[in-house]
Amino acid sequence: MSFVHLHTHTEYSLLDGASRINRLVSRARELEMPALAITDHDYMYGAIEFYKKATAAGVKPIIGCEVNFISGSRFDRAGACQAFTA
Repeated sequence: MSFVHLHTHTEYSLLDGASRINRLVSRARELEMPALAITDHDYMYGAIEFYKKATAAGVKPIIGCEVNFISGSRFDRAGACQAFTA
């Protein structure tokens, strides 16, 4: 039975992730995971590096991004209370 992490933050997920892409891919391969996802916060700086290293290691790369949306204007303080993640 195989397992795939679908919510993983790398060192590119500022203030939320510390995992290095090399180590993530190596460990996924060691555990015989068929695929691995990265879902860094708000940016996709590590997507190309992750894709190349995962593909080279025989691990299917799944690229995602965790993005926060706020209703209303960024200048509207009342709208800040209605934040949600999609």
